[in-house]
Amino acid sequence: MGRVLLRLLAGLVLVIVVLLAVLIFNTLRYAPEASADTGEPYDLGADIEQATKDLSAAVKFRTVSTDLTHPDFATFLTFLQDSYPLVHSTMSREVLARQTPLYKWQGSDPSLAPILLAGHYDVVPIAPGSHDLWEHEPFAGVIDDEFVWGRGTLDDKGAVIAMLTAAEKMIADGFTPKRTVYFSFGGDEEIGGLGAMAVAVHLNEQGVELDWMLDEGSFVLEKVIPGLDQPVASINLSEKGYVTLELVAKSAGGHSSMPPRVTAVGRIARAITRLQDNPVPGGLSGISEEFFDGLGRHFSFGKRLVFANRWLFKPLLESILAGSPTTDAMLRSTTAPTMLTGSSKDNVLAAEASAKINFRIHPRDSVADIVAHVRQTIDDPEIEIRYDESLANPASPVSSSEATGYLDIKTSILDAFGPLATVPGLTIAATDARHYGKAAKNAYRINPFKIDGSDLVRFHGTNERLSIENLETGINFFGALLQKQ
Repeated sequence: MGRVLLRLLAGLVLVIVVLLAVLIFNTLRYAPEASADTGEPYDLGADIEQATKDLSAAVKFRTVSTDLTHPDFATFLTFLQDSYPLVHSTMSREVLARQTPLYKWQGSDPSLAPILLAGHYDVVPIAPGSHDLWEHEPFAGVIDDEFVWGRGTLDDKGAVIAMLTAAEKMIADGFTPKRTVYFSFGGDEEIGGLGAMAVAVHLNEQGVELDWMLDEGSFVLEKVIPGLDQPVASINLSEKGYVTLELVAKSAGGHSSMPPRVTAVGRIARAITRLQDNPVPGGLSGISEEFFDGLGRHFSFGKRLVFANRWLFKPLLESILAGSPTTDAMLRSTTAPTMLTGSSKDNVLAAEASAKINFRIHPRDSVADIVAHVRQTIDDPEIEIRYDESLANPASPVSSSEATGYLDIKTSILDAFGPLATVPGLTIAATDARHYGKAAKNAYRINPFKIDGSDLVRFHGTNERLSIENLETGINFFGALLQKQ
C-alpha cells in the first residue's frame, strides 16, 4: 500500500513538474514581436511653430456640431485654403454634404489602389455649467509653453492640422505619392457623419475602391492600461455597433393604494435587473483575443504566464477582464440602461412604463442577436421590445492586421514615436470610419498622439488640450506614412 502511494505521489509530482515546464516554456515563447531599431525618430522637418499657430487659429472657429448653420463651418474651409496653399494648388477638392471637403492627391502610379486619411473638424458643445471650469476660454486657442488649449484640439482638429501640415511640407519638398491619396475632413462626425457617408457614396459612384483608410479611434496610451508602463498604440480594426431598445410594459393603472402584485414599473425594473445580471455572452475570441494576445506579451512574467497559457487559464482570465468596465467592453456587447419613464404622480400607478437600454454591439453579434438576447433574458411576454431600425448600426467589419495598410500604420507609429507596443484593437465608440469603410477594403482607427489617464476626461469634457510635442509627433507620423505610399 505504501509503495502504491509513493508511486501515485511520484506520478503527481511528475505531472506538476511537466505542467510547470510547459507553462514556463509557453511564457518564454510568448514575447513581444521584435521591432527593428530605427534609431532617431523620423523628423519631417515641418515648421512646428507655424503648425502650432494654425491649430490655435483652427480652435477659434466655432464649428459646434449642434449648429451646422453657423458661418464658421464655411469660413473654416476658407482658412484651410489660405493656410495650406500648396495643398490646394496641387490637390483637387470637392465639398460634399455637411461642409465635408474631399481632397485628391493624384499618385504617379495609377495601377495602385488609392488610400484615404480622414479626420473631422466639427466639435461637441461646451457642457452647460462647465464654462468656469476651463483654465482658458474653450474657443480662444491659447498657446502656452507646452499646449494648445481649446475645444477640438484632441478631437479632432489636431489631426486635421497635422495631416495638412505634413502634406504641405512634402509638396514643398517635391514629393508625389505613388498611389493616389484622398483626404476627407468631416463636418458632422459628432452627430452621425452624413458628410462621411456622402464621401463613401461619392467614391463608390466613381468606381473608386480604397485599399485602406485611416481615421480617429484610439491613441498612443501611456500608463492608461493598469500594470503596463510601456506606451501602447492600439490600431483599431473595427468599431462597435449601436442600438437602443425600448422595453414597454402596460397595465390598467389606477390608485397606488391598491397595486397589483406586479406593476408596469415592476415589470420594467425586473427586466432591467435580469439584463444587468445576465450580460450579452462574450469572451476571448476574434478581435478581442487578438487585442489581448498582443497586449499580454508586454506584461511582467507572472501576468504573461496567464496570457500565454490561455488553454488552461482562459476562464480565469475572462473573469478577471470582465471585472473592469474598460476591459469588459472589449469582450462583449455592452448593456447600459439609460432612460426610464413611469407615472407622472407618486400616488398613481403607471398605465405604461418604459426603459431605454443602449447596446454597443461587438463584431461577433448582430442587432438581431441583441434583440434575441433581450427577449430570452427578460423572459416576459407582457413586455414589448421596440427599436428604430433606421438608428440601429451593426458593428463594422473587422479589417486585417496583416494587410499593407495596417503594417504601414504600425511602422509609421514606430518611426514617429520610437519603440513601443503596437496591438490591433477595437473602437468601442462610433467614428466616421464606419462610413468611409464602405468604400475601402480595410478601415483602421488611431490618432497619432500620446495621451495618459488625465487626458481621458478631456474628450468632450473640460480643459481639452494638445501638447505641442504631440502635434509635432503627429505631423511626423503622417509624413512617415505618406512617404510609404
